[in-house]
Order: sequence, then structure tokens, then C-alpha cells
Amino acid sequence: MKPITVVHEGPCDEVVLENLRRLVASELVGEVVLVGPRGDGPEPSDVDGVPLVRHDTEAPGSTEAVSQLVGGVRTSHILRLETDGSLDPTPHALLRLVKTACGASAGIVYGDYCDRTEAGMTAHPLADYQAGSLSDRFPMGPLVLWEVDALARATERFGAPAERQWLAWYELRLKVASVSPVIRVAEPLAAVRPVDRRTTGQAVFDYLTAGRELQVEAEQICTAHLERLGARLEAPFAPFVSQEPFPVEASVVIPVRNRERTVAEAVRSALSQETPFPYNVLVVDNHSTDGTTALLEAIEAEDDRLFHIVPERHDLGIGGCWNRAIHDPACGRYVVQLDSDDLYEGPTVLASMVSALRDGQCGMAVGSYSIVDVDLNPIPPGLIDHREWTPENGPNNALRIEGLGAPRAFATELVRAHPFPNVSYGEDYAVALRISREYRVGRIYESLYHCRRWEDNTDANLSPELAARHQTYKDRIRTVELASRARANALRGEGRK
Repeated sequence: MKPITVVHEGPCDEVVLENLRRLVASELVGEVVLVGPRGDGPEPSDVDGVPLVRHDTEAPGSTEAVSQLVGGVRTSHILRLETDGSLDPTPHALLRLVKTACGASAGIVYGDYCDRTEAGMTAHPLADYQAGSLSDRFPMGPLVLWEVDALARATERFGAPAERQWLAWYELRLKVASVSPVIRVAEPLAAVRPVDRRTTGQAVFDYLTAGRELQVEAEQICTAHLERLGARLEAPFAPFVSQEPFPVEASVVIPVRNRERTVAEAVRSALSQETPFPYNVLVVDNHSTDGTTALLEAIEAEDDRLFHIVPERHDLGIGGCWNRAIHDPACGRYVVQLDSDDLYEGPTVLASMVSALRDGQCGMAVGSYSIVDVDLNPIPPGLIDHREWTPENGPNNALRIEGLGAPRAFATELVRAHPFPNVSYGEDYAVALRISREYRVGRIYESLYHCRRWEDNTDANLSPELAARHQTYKDRIRTVELASRARANALRGEGRK
């Protein structure tokens, strides 16, 4: 029997049919299944002699649709197509997937690919799957092979999927990954003409603009997974009250390198705050080579609240610059983030953030921000308020999402005890996960911060290689945090015996 059932979810058009024809040419495909609403035109009864089965549904990702599909499969593997663009598999792509799955006893196998654009072919490597690959949007490329026996084992061990409207495959992925390896084939298996031509800087907010009901469903699935792993945290979380003496109540921290176009505005935004307590601004100038250093020196000469710090080391990322600031003798009781190309929206932001920390006895606090262009004109998606956070389950849901928001503020004693990783991506996320594991997190849902999106953002237009590296690093942070939370829960359980 041929080992593969190819599955396409969504409307079927000529591009999809041509993709299917290319796949069945491998002679490993025993059946093709279309799941979703019918298109406008007629559909064939087979694809080049391979039988075609239609499952009519408006919700192809629902538990009902996925269960019907999996229950009707007569092959050993399901190949899900996760692209609407033109797909051209390499000659032995399906064989490589099947051989890898069988050889490694893998429940899921996926692989790298190439982007085919007007400029030519570009390699598109992906990240390796790991325990911390918890996002429902974890990228697996256009060809994802599932072993039917692994689906059965996962169901037998963890029970049938709950009633889901959109994300039944996400729930199955987390369950299958708990019983079988998930393997990436680190080679191009197909050429894809992308449908989504946006930059990484434009796509970074997609998960936040998903419907609230879908966000809740994803949170429920991830939280149930954490429960199975023994890593789910339970409220209430501990209060934090600062005890040590500090020279001022708060410090605004601005790491910077080569931002002469925007840094002066950022610094003046910080210095214009109106507070009932003394504060200062710590700018860590990471050896700028443009006019940034001269601008900061000029402002420092005008205002003794600005501390222009040039680190002794030349190997610091943004996280390392944060560590340099929080260990400076001038650092205040609380540290509040401001990026060198962003602005506080008004003069009361610092007071609001410190109030959230003090009044709520929180280890950290997070505000909300508005997306603007470099000239401060509002641009989509507008307000980012992370309302998916809840005091009871926010620290669990934080393992699924890509960040907690901005501006961020921390109790200095805690970030001295739990320093930032010396990297320039995900450094704040790692610290936020660690603090939220144990302490309260305050939230402000009104916009406090102008977040500029422009060509010089660090994530404005990442190459696929760098995007995969960032994905791997953030997943590694989550992997470590998962293990730490499971261990902490186990120790608490032993202490109650």
C-alpha cells in the first residue's frame, strides 16, 4: 500500500490542484483529501489517477473535521500541505520525509525549503523542534508529514482531542511531540512561491491580531499541555517589596548603538517625565560609531539626571547593556525600559509604571504601546495591549506567545539576581519568564509608548537564516523555563508531603 495521504485544508483552486499533481508524481501518494469549503469551479474526482476525497466543512481546523480526516485515512502517514502558494517538491522530497519518519520513529517530520521569487531562489531554513516550541504558529514549512500510529498513541495516552474550533492540529502536535520525536530535515524539500510577501517586521504582530476566541483556544491547549508536563503554574503569585536602599526611586534604561536619528528624542522623552520621586536616565552607549555619542554627551552636559555609560567591554548585546545599567551605582530601585528609537507617549508614563510595581507589589510590570512610523504617524495594527494576559494564567500563556509587551519595568533587586542574557533578541523575554514564574506581574492596558516601526528596527527584515536562529533561541529559553517550572512544581509537591 502506498504510504501517504496528502491533505490540503482550505479552498481548492488551480494552484492547489497543480501542487497536488506534482506531489502524486512521486508514486508514494495513495489518496488526496481536500478539507474545507468548496471552490467556485468543479473539482476532479482524482488527481492523475490518485483518488480524491472531499470533506466539506467551513472549519477545517476543528476537532470534528480533523477527527473525521484522521479516522478515514488508510495510509501510514498524512502529508499536510501548509502553503497556499505554488509548491514544487524536489524529486525525492516525499521519500526523504517517509524514510526519516520510519528511521527515527518520528511522529512528525518537516523540512526546509526555498523561496522562489522574481529575484531567484533563496534558501529558507527552519528551526529544529524542541520542548519549548510551544507557539501555535511554530513554522514547519510547506510539507509536514504525520505518522498515523503516533496520532493513535497520543490519543490513547492523552485522550481524544477536546472540542476545538480552529486549532485541533495544534493540540495534536503538542500531544504527538510528547510520545514521538519531531524531526526537521535540514535540507530544501521544495521550492515555494510565497503568498505572504511581508517583511518579518510587518508579520511579527500576526499572533496578536488573531481573534480573541482563537487566542483563548490556543491558551487553553497550551495550558493543558503544561499541566501534562507538570509545568503549569498556579496563582496566587508572590508579592515583591523592595528592601534595599537606592540612590533614586527609578531609572529609565536605554541601550543604544548608532541611533543618531532617534536617540535624542528618546532621551528627552525620558527626561521630560513628571514624577513625585527622584529618577534618572541611564543610557548605555554600546560604542556607537555615528553621531550618537556626541549627542548624548551634549545632553548629559545640560542635565545631570542623564548618565551616559560606555561599557568597558566590546562584546555586549542589548541584554549585556541592560546588565551594565542595572549594576551601575546610579541605578534606581526600579528600572523602566525605553528603546533608543521609541518614545513615551506623555510625561506620566514613568510614574504610572512605578505605581504599578509598588502598588501591586509586583516583580515586574508591563504597559501597552501603539505602533507608529518613524514620524510618529499611527500604522496598523495600532494598539498592542496584550489583553491575552490574565493574572491567574498569564505566566503560563507567556510560554506560548512571543513577548509580553512594552514598556517593561522591573524591580532592580530581581534583575540583579536574574540577569539578562547577553544577546540582542529575546533578552527581555527570558527575564520576564523567570520573574513571572514566581512573582506578580502588573499590567497597564492603556497606551503609554510609541513603538516606531522603520527600516532600522532590529527585526525589520530578517533573513530566513536569522529568523530561524531567533526562533531557536526563543524556543531554547522556553525549553529551559519548562524544565525549571516542572522541577519547582515537583519540589513544592515533595514539600507538601
